[in-house]
Formats: sequence, structure tokens, C-alpha cells
Amino acid sequence: MSPILEPHSFEFISRSTEQTRRVGIRLGAFLGSGDVVGLVGDLGAGKTTLMQGIAAGWGSLDPVSSPTFMLVNVYRRVDGQQLYHLDAYRLSGSAEAIDLDLDGMMERGPLVIEWADRIEDALPKERFWITLEWLDETQRQFLVAARGEYNQDLLQSLRKQIFGVS
Repeated sequence: MSPILEPHSFEFISRSTEQTRRVGIRLGAFLGSGDVVGLVGDLGAGKTTLMQGIAAGWGSLDPVSSPTFMLVNVYRRVDGQQLYHLDAYRLSGSAEAIDLDLDGMMERGPLVIEWADRIEDALPKERFWITLEWLDETQRQFLVAARGEYNQDLLQSLRKQIFGVS
């Protein structure tokens, strides 16, 4: 019999936008240059709300909005570091994403991608992946998964921050 969840993953339900934002804050505190976080989910699933928390936890004071029309938003910290926020919704595929210099973004800071499943082939195999599902006006279901040893450690740290246990 196969497991219900894939290895190196966990799921939970956020019961409010504030709780979604707080989960993002906890995740953002762990992120550094080279980290890639893919966010997947339909419109209204909470990707941008989670991103607002990620940016705040990472240390940016910049306002966060969906970069749907800009493609990439860059958020800054007082130490000069940058966090990249890519929205892949309008991209035609992985080739167009590669043309945006994803490698350069990852060298300079963490990269968080909304609609990451649209450009999955352009992303490193080792990454953090969050699938969000709209349940109702206030609740969202999260499936959080990690690929690669570093990201599995990040997953365990985040799980401990959310649930208080490893």
C-alpha cells in the first residue's frame, strides 16, 4: 500500500488569511540566496498572502503585491539583500522563464514563484514546493513538500515552527 502523502511533505489547513501570512513569516525567516520556493494553486488560493508573510519574515519592509503584469517584483532588506517574486502565470513556458535569468536571481537572493508548475522544467530539481487549495472564504489547505537534503531540513524546521514538533 502506498503512503497517503509523498515522503518529505506535510499538510495542514490555514483557517485565516492572518494564519497564512504567519506561516509565510516563519518560512521567510529561513530563506537565503539560492533558495527556490514554488507556490502552486488556483486564483484566490492564498499564494500572494503567503508571499506577503514570506517577504516580512525574510526582513523586507517593501509592500508585496502580485507581479502578474510586471512578472518579477524585487523586495529589499536593509542589508542590501534582495528577494525575487516571480509570477509565471503569463509566461508561455520554461524557455521564457529561463530568458528572465532565473539563475542570476537565485545567485542574488531567494526566489519565490507563483504558478511555479507552469515553468517546473526550468527550476532546479532541489526546491521547496507549496500547493495551496481554496476550501472556503477563510480556509486554505496546504501541501508542503521538499526535494533535496537542504530543503528537507528546511521542511523539518518549518514543520517544527508550525506544529511545535519535528
